[in-house]
Amino acid sequence: MIKSYETVNRNEDSVTFGISRMEEIYEKHQGKVDEPHRHNFYTVLLVKTAKGKHLIDFKEFELRANQVFFISPGQVHQVVEEEMSVGYSMVFSADFLVQNNIPLRFIEDLHLFNDYGNTPPLNIEIDKMASLTDLAEQMLSYYLGSDNYKYRAIGALLSLFLIQCNNLCDQPNNLQIVEAGNAILKEFKVLVDSHFTKWHATNKYADLLHITPDHLNRTVKNLMGKTAKEYIQSRIIVGAKRMLYFSDSSIKEIAFELGFQEPSNFNAFFKKCTGLSPGEFQNK
Repeated sequence: MIKSYETVNRNEDSVTFGISRMEEIYEKHQGKVDEPHRHNFYTVLLVKTAKGKHLIDFKEFELRANQVFFISPGQVHQVVEEEMSVGYSMVFSADFLVQNNIPLRFIEDLHLFNDYGNTPPLNIEIDKMASLTDLAEQMLSYYLGSDNYKYRAIGALLSLFLIQCNNLCDQPNNLQIVEAGNAILKEFKVLVDSHFTKWHATNKYADLLHITPDHLNRTVKNLMGKTAKEYIQSRIIVGAKRMLYFSDSSIKEIAFELGFQEPSNFNAFFKKCTGLSPGEFQNK
């Protein structure tokens, strides 16, 4: 069974926000690699120096200096360090955003989080890293202190931190989002998350969005660099990998749960997308 963390920090006065130095986490666990796990809250890793790898929804990314990782609630991840990392780990819940007048739409508009099967780190130039590090250090100082309204201050600093990260994105789509297309993309993602085990075809989602499948494909492609069909398939694959890795269900049961009428169809789909059969993935 997958380890799942439901609260940010049960031992602190705030269960909605937490920040720690990565080196302190490393020392606390004596360098032991944690098992793959998921959080019920947002996680940001600001990495100053590191050597290792970071697996997010079973996709491996190099862990190295001058990076920022963004992990959404529910995503499975694992940090594997070859040596002690230096940086900051920030965690915050949707409740923290609401309590500090940060609308959830703000997080969605930034496009730093989510994207199933595609959560690469943001690579930061050294001169820009200093500004982000300063904001993280201020958040940590407030967090460890006892100032009045300290979480209000942290909320303001967190907003500024995320805005700066968004401005550093090297994807032009993040800088030139068409509002109408952005609204369609948000609704599409919500629908896929709710119905990917039943609906594998683009036209079902297009019908609910009251647009043509071609319109949906163009919109998703322009904003994400992949078609609507590819996004749906990514969500199915992530769901399949989680179930294969963490559940006790048979491959046949998983196939049916994911909406495949025949296990052979699921096997062919999984191998086409990953290069491995479900059994090979389960046993690797």
